[in-house]
Amino acid sequence: MSTGFVLFEALAERRIEEAMIRGDFDDLPGMGRPVDLTEDPLVPSDQRMANRILKNAGYVPAEVGQRRELAELEASAGRLGEDHRRAVRARILYLRLKLSAACGARSGSLAFDQYASRIVDRVAGTRRTR
Repeated sequence: MSTGFVLFEALAERRIEEAMIRGDFDDLPGMGRPVDLTEDPLVPSDQRMANRILKNAGYVPAEVGQRRELAELEASAGRLGEDHRRAVRARILYLRLKLSAACGARSGSLAFDQYASRIVDRVAGTRRTR
């Protein structure tokens, strides 16, 4: 993080604190009511409706399920015996690589990305044809 950004962030925090002390935020609309975070106003209305229908039907996107599984595995890894811990670590690696690939994250190294892809395939028990 650059020094300029840190200074800007500190200045912004100080100005926000000063505004709070002056009471500049006391009469804002919706003050004291919870914020509705279920709907994203930047998502088109037809997409929001589709998301609501899927949510009500109990559908969970694969990425959400994988993130949930990853969190559970990471929390339980320390409590397992060495034989189970190794399998859990492999699954954790697999999920991390799969999620980073789904997000489009790349290392910047073609060799590393190919290696990571091979690890995912090996842990998943599949093989890619070249």
